[in-house]
Amino acid sequence: MTSRSLHVAVEIGDGGDTPCALAGAVTAAERGGFTFVTFDDSPVGGHRLDATTRAAYVATLTDRVGLAPTAHVTTVEPFHLAAQLASLDHASHGRAAWIVGADSSPEALATVGASRLDPDALHHEVADVAEVVRRLWDSWDDDAVIKDVATGRYLDPDKVHHVDFSGARFSIKGPLITPRPPQGRPVILAPDALAEAARPDVVLVGGAGLDDVRGRARRARDTGAPLVFAEVEVQFGAGGRRPPGDRLRYTGSAPGLTELLGWLATSVDGVRLHSADLPVLLGEVLPALRAEGLLTSPAPGATLRESLGLARPASLFAAGGAA
Repeated sequence: MTSRSLHVAVEIGDGGDTPCALAGAVTAAERGGFTFVTFDDSPVGGHRLDATTRAAYVATLTDRVGLAPTAHVTTVEPFHLAAQLASLDHASHGRAAWIVGADSSPEALATVGASRLDPDALHHEVADVAEVVRRLWDSWDDDAVIKDVATGRYLDPDKVHHVDFSGARFSIKGPLITPRPPQGRPVILAPDALAEAARPDVVLVGGAGLDDVRGRARRARDTGAPLVFAEVEVQFGAGGRRPPGDRLRYTGSAPGLTELLGWLATSVDGVRLHSADLPVLLGEVLPALRAEGLLTSPAPGATLRESLGLARPASLFAAGGAA
């Protein structure tokens, strides 16, 4: 298989101890050519601002990089999640994404007073939340807001639709309080273990080695994944002890990482890099990928869907369906 250009994303974490440091990290990632940045989250993360809030903070400071916070279906209220992500898409003019998380640890569930979920119940919860979030985003037609000053009408009520959804652990009655997002629906990403339930636009695959990553990418495509990204944990220099995780691990030099990404470009559409050394990625790795014609960077003003080559989805209601 021949190499093709890659979309490259990076986990930004906190981006530093202050809002200024966070903004600096994200704007540097944008200038460097990353397609999107991601913000990890934990229900038991202490005093740290949640991922969606951190993404919203940098939305107006950027104009091309996608913003992808993690939110866990086990600890969020689906209606609020749909509204937050729609608002992020409006604030960023169409650059929002959602990484589907499903932290079902006792510590996480204790934050919302929930009981343990067995694997089947967790699968249904992921499916229910992803489904109702999509329906809520679609509950306003694209042209529902009319802003008719002469008549004082803000919206056409015939173009705002009712959503009545009952899941295993929650029920929702819509419509959403926020107009339809600029992208129609923000991009949804999920690890391959959750892909069947979440039906994401981008499947994230890890692996113990290149062959494992390739096999999992192939299986994701066979089950209908529009795009597949590899998860790569990066440590420059000598390796040390690292906690176990479901990611391809690289330890070594910047040129070695560039070579690895070239190999991955034969199997996946993009990579998400997890590294504490953003300056090396920006100063050495991305320029080398660009020089080899392997880097796909977003254009100013493009939506994240446009940057990724994903079509803007039609509304369930506009397509004649009923939610």
